[in-house]
Amino acid sequence: MDYKDYYKILGVSKSATEKEIKSAYRKLAQKYHPDRNPGNPKAEDKFKEINEAHEVLGDPQKRAKYDQLGSSYAQWERAGRPGGGFDFGQWTSGRSGGTRVEYRDLNDLFGGGGFSDFFTSLFGGGFGEPATRTSTRRMRGEDMEQPVEVSLEEAYHGTECTLTKGERRLTVKIPPGARTGTKVRVAGEGSLGQISGDLFLVVNVRPHARFRREGDDLHVDMPIELYTALLGGEVRVPTLIGDVVLTIPPETQSGRTFRLAGKGMPKLRQPNEHGDLYAHAVIRIPTQLTDAERKLITQLAALRGRK
Repeated sequence: MDYKDYYKILGVSKSATEKEIKSAYRKLAQKYHPDRNPGNPKAEDKFKEINEAHEVLGDPQKRAKYDQLGSSYAQWERAGRPGGGFDFGQWTSGRSGGTRVEYRDLNDLFGGGGFSDFFTSLFGGGFGEPATRTSTRRMRGEDMEQPVEVSLEEAYHGTECTLTKGERRLTVKIPPGARTGTKVRVAGEGSLGQISGDLFLVVNVRPHARFRREGDDLHVDMPIELYTALLGGEVRVPTLIGDVVLTIPPETQSGRTFRLAGKGMPKLRQPNEHGDLYAHAVIRIPTQLTDAERKLITQLAALRGRK
């Protein structure tokens, strides 16, 4: 039985970092995944070999044990494979680099079944005995994230976005009330593995030209003509579902805030409930005054000055 060089299988050096090992595994797993190579038994075998290598090298403790066992296995081969099999008692018990190594049931350490004969002969059973369990450990691919940008109107009503993955097109719903940072899960569309990871769309809501968002509440500036502010009246206030009419009391000051209950954003996962809309009064000063208007304002100023 030939020694399996897991480092060579993943194409990394023995000094490779965890990040390098993970990166190499992901690239190879995507390349040889059965979904991308239907009816190709060589790709399937390669995929299993890659997963087996990552099973060992992807875990620091397992990797350290494999490095120790790998060295002993090489010594055993150089000695001509005495005894016809790998004897843990002879080659791994005692001192090795100052560390005592005593493996009693490596099946407990590595899990059994679904691996090569090399793996099971070393790690499947105690003292070189083959593994007796035949259950397959399924390697799960990593979750992935992808940004998606929507307008405030789309975040209000909910929308759909279309993703292209290979030759497939995926339509994903963005729920009403989504905000910047909201993650939408697409099950099974992440990194490939025996069990694929999930894809998470990370929502970014574009700034709006008129509305400002704070949580589920919206804020908007509400221009009011000077005469309406002085005498009172009605103004139209924009919302994301159309204008509403708001009554303005006389002598309204610039900066005064009016709360329109339930006119804000729908709440995520509770789309029938909404935040509020806060309209901030901005008094609009008239320009290009006529002589008559200027005369009246001068008279008003004189009257106000007498008080």
